[in-house]
Amino acid sequence: MKKLILLLLLFSGTGWGLYHYFNRPEAAPQLLTTTVTRGDIVQTVTATGKIQAVNTVEVGTQVSGTIRELYADYNSTVTKGQVIATIESTLFEAERDRALADLAAARASVVEAQANVDDAERTLKRRRNLFEKDFIAAADVDDAERALATTRARLASARASVAQAEAALRRAEANLGYTRIVSPVNGVVVGKNISAGQTVAASYQTPTLFTIAEDLTQMQVEADVDEADIGYLKEGLKVSFTVDAYPDDLFRGYVHQIRLEPSSSENVVTYRTIIRVDNPEMKLKPGMTANVEIEVATAKNVLKVAAAALRFVPPVPQPSAQGGGQGRKQGGAAANGQGTRIWTTDLRPIPVTTGLSDGSYVEISGNVDEGLEVVTAVLSSGSGGTSSPRMRL
Repeated sequence: MKKLILLLLLFSGTGWGLYHYFNRPEAAPQLLTTTVTRGDIVQTVTATGKIQAVNTVEVGTQVSGTIRELYADYNSTVTKGQVIATIESTLFEAERDRALADLAAARASVVEAQANVDDAERTLKRRRNLFEKDFIAAADVDDAERALATTRARLASARASVAQAEAALRRAEANLGYTRIVSPVNGVVVGKNISAGQTVAASYQTPTLFTIAEDLTQMQVEADVDEADIGYLKEGLKVSFTVDAYPDDLFRGYVHQIRLEPSSSENVVTYRTIIRVDNPEMKLKPGMTANVEIEVATAKNVLKVAAAALRFVPPVPQPSAQGGGQGRKQGGAAANGQGTRIWTTDLRPIPVTTGLSDGSYVEISGNVDEGLEVVTAVLSSGSGGTSSPRMRL
């Protein structure tokens, strides 16, 4: 009898516990929220690029020979017209001297030819006088005229030889001048490809001896902007960027040029965008990688909310006899693209119109007040479709 009473008490207690477990009060959902605030929204386009000097000049040579002296090295400051290297000039000096001698000989030939012309003219004059007095035949006059024409032709040829010799002299002097490598601009040497005693050959292609950056206080960033973002850009837009060498410094510039030539790599099309920036402290150096943000649009003093609040969709409750269908329709509205909404802490939707976005915050307008607390996520939803089905005893 006692065992039977104990078993009845045991079953009664177990049943009471199961009843209360499956019919326990629903847990309140735990929500992650954010607040609608007022402030500025700056829409940007991001890209990466290389820092370069605005104008970089490659200095080469037009003559071949052995480098005799170097007067500039890496990081040397040079001025326009300054001699930065010389090439062995012995052969070029000999060519110049030979051209001078050829010119002197050509000028002497002109003097000789001019004397022959003068003699032929006198001979022709005498024979014409004798022919008029019937002392000589007409054939002698013809011979004198032919001799004069021949000497005049030789004089013209001698004068042409002088012009040819003068041109050869100018070429020899120019080649001799090319043995002095001079800087074409004021700037800093950022590249040097030669050393003293090295032989350079300029027969087929001009070799690059030095690379000179004209002004390192004015730099530019050559950024590659994706084709999806290039439509937002225009010249004059403000730009900010950082470099790895100075992660705490923010450098500022502006869009100077958008080049129309596309570049394709692995099916990604980009356009080269030139960004000008001042470099008074000489922190920026050629070749540095810049992480660029280009300001394409700005909204001042507007209502904004975290982007996660616009992506939030409340969980769909299980259908019930009366209100299940309505709850499902409301929960799926934003997911089906029927409008942009934000949700209050009591899961009440508020339609809004979106504007600019900076990736983290989005401009909104509508029946919304500053300071409104809205939901970004649900950590737990009690019986809102995720708990076990209730069991009624």
